[in-house]
Amino acid sequence: MTAETAYHGPMGELFAAQATDSAYNAHTDRPAMLELAGDVQGFRVLDLGCGAGHYAADLLARGAAFVTGVDGSASLLDAARRRLAGVPADRFALHLHDLERPLGFLPDASADLAVAALVHHHLERRAEFLAEVHRVLRPGGGFLLSTTHPTGDWVGFGGSYFDEERVRLPIDDTHALDYRRLTLETVVGELLAAGFVLEQLREPRGTDAARRADERRWRKTHQQPMFLALRLRRP
Repeated sequence: MTAETAYHGPMGELFAAQATDSAYNAHTDRPAMLELAGDVQGFRVLDLGCGAGHYAADLLARGAAFVTGVDGSASLLDAARRRLAGVPADRFALHLHDLERPLGFLPDASADLAVAALVHHHLERRAEFLAEVHRVLRPGGGFLLSTTHPTGDWVGFGGSYFDEERVRLPIDDTHALDYRRLTLETVVGELLAAGFVLEQLREPRGTDAARRADERRWRKTHQQPMFLALRLRRP
């Protein structure tokens, strides 16, 4: 996350809890992205917008050699440290960093796989962010990206599908997500312009676990697209 849009304080604590067992994050987005990840045995993984460390924990459990987590929220990084407490310290590193800024602490071609789960739509300097991801991936390296689905945002917020405005999505009486709704043309076009090759595209639906967690939200994911999950490659 960026310094401005990261989930700080109580919002960070709320997000960390939701990402653990929510119908959307835990049981719709994450299963699709992990399926796209495939075999990560021995990989050096870069987890951008790592949040509370759910992806880092899963990827390490699947055999990743090392995971570098980056997030703009100190609250979420604290949660990630707690989640990774049982993992040897030489298998991961966590960095507090604004993703609107260059990843200067990472060398060129230093990652086999980059993951950006539900963070892309929060960014304004997306072209610069994607250029940095391209730089730090080795040739042939994979890039997994998920974002809110353009059609889902159109259904939810109304107006013109082609409006690319910043929106606020309430999640309870106190907290809301702030992000930019984008068209499919923009999302895919920016990725291709950054030099990535699109390999797979998913419109994830909730798993059986999502139904157990929240049947209303599970049903919604089977009626309208909520997320877009992509697997790309740096040539």
